[in-house]
Parts: sequence; C-alpha cells; structure tokens
Amino acid sequence: MRKFLITSVLLLISIVSQGQSTYQHIDNFIIKENLTSNGKVAIIAVDSSEVAQDYIHGTFKFTINGFEQSLAFNNGVAVPSHPIESSTFALFKHKNQEKTTSKLYFLYKKENKITPVKINGLLLLIIPAIILLIAYTAKRLFSTFIILAVVYGYFSFSKGLSISQILESAFHVLKNLF
Repeated sequence: MRKFLITSVLLLISIVSQGQSTYQHIDNFIIKENLTSNGKVAIIAVDSSEVAQDYIHGTFKFTINGFEQSLAFNNGVAVPSHPIESSTFALFKHKNQEKTTSKLYFLYKKENKITPVKINGLLLLIIPAIILLIAYTAKRLFSTFIILAVVYGYFSFSKGLSISQILESAFHVLKNLF
C-alpha cells in the first residue's frame, strides 16, 4: 500500500508539474534600443498586438544578418552580445516549429543613441519600380521634346516660325484666360 501511495503521489506531482510548464515560443518580436544606451539593441518578444510577453524565459536561436546567435531571454527581453558600431541595416530572423519570422530594420546610430526603424520589404520593391517608371516617363518626355524640337526646326527653317512668335502667342492665350 505504501508503494502504491508513493507511486500515486509521484505520478500526481509529475502530472501537475507537466501541466504548469507551458510551451514557450516566440511568434513575433520588435527591436528597441537597449535601456543602458551602450550601443546595443534589445529584442523584445511580443504578441500579434505588440504587447510584451513577460513570461518568455530561455534560450532561443536568432539569425542576425546571416549570423546565428543563441539569445537568452529573460522576462521576454534579450540583448545580442555585439554592439552596433555605426548606422546599418539588420535583418533579424527567428524560426520556431510553426513559422519563421523575419524583420528588416535600419539601425540609425547617432552618438550612443540607436533608433531602430522598421522597413517593409515590399517598399524595397515598390520604390525602385517607381523610380524606373519615372525614368521611363522622363525618357518618353525627353523623346517628345526631341520630336517637338525637330518639328520646330522644320517649321522654323522652312516656314518662318520663330520662338518669339510661339511665346507671344502663348502669352496672348494666357492673357485672354484671365
């Protein structure tokens, strides 16, 4: 009977302790400047609404700019060991069993203060596309100017049209509008 009682108590204790330990994982995180302003950043485990998860404790693997690091989280906060020397782009990536979360930040350093600015990866595709569109439009505009110059040259040399006549005509049209 005593062996049964000890076995039952041990089994009950193991079930209770197993039930109290929760599976800890990081689904989302943000980057902030470390509170001590020592040139380091802090990685804070947050939920989907960016509320800090204070119950996160343990060691988690992160990849920072391609270098894998094991970061020790205490109360949901971990600080990478290497300080930031100058302003730089940094890709923070964490892979857990369900999914991989990665975020691109620009870490702006001025004196000892670091300001992390989150960058949307989609902007890295949209901004160059807009610049190329503007360049293409400018090229077409430049082509239009060349065609107009050729037409003006033709009429100027063969038909007697001058730039002063064009400007004077435009001035009169504007004057009549107002």
